[in-house]
Amino acid sequence: MAVRMTLGRLARPFLSGLAVVLPIVVTIAVLLWLVATAESLLGMVIKWVLPEGTTIPRGFGLAAALGLIFAIGVLMEAVYFRRLVRWIEEGLDRIPLVKTVYGAVRDLMSLFSKAGARKFSKVVLVKLPGTEASLIGFVTIEDFAGLPVAPGAGQVAVYMPMSYTIGGYTVFVPRDW
Repeated sequence: MAVRMTLGRLARPFLSGLAVVLPIVVTIAVLLWLVATAESLLGMVIKWVLPEGTTIPRGFGLAAALGLIFAIGVLMEAVYFRRLVRWIEEGLDRIPLVKTVYGAVRDLMSLFSKAGARKFSKVVLVKLPGTEASLIGFVTIEDFAGLPVAPGAGQVAVYMPMSYTIGGYTVFVPRDW
């Protein structure tokens, strides 16, 4: 019995420390992997383009990746380039596994864009009828004109995030709630 209590006393601080260290380590590992991948992929392209025997300084592939991302951002202002990107996205949306991963990443990145910031800019407290309970949510749609499915009149779409805002659900509630 004494061994069990000792393990229980040791497990709590260990798990608490793990909860702090693990997200930091995973974040650093993902960032290092992204930098190494950009460096190796674009470094190979740069070596292929440059004449034989040219030495490329460390970090040049990463700088090229950042420049490429910026250039694509500038090109997104052009109508024809946006059509090309839309055509590529439609193709990616037809591939089963790719559609899932690409859609999730695209939705996550849209939260950081101006359109995504506007989408979750209105925080509301939804009072549940007949109870003292209330939930915090974000109004996502106030006007359903032009959508194929519309809830009842006077309703708004409210996104209710779950723990850590990783997931959640959207509910249609009367505006006065």
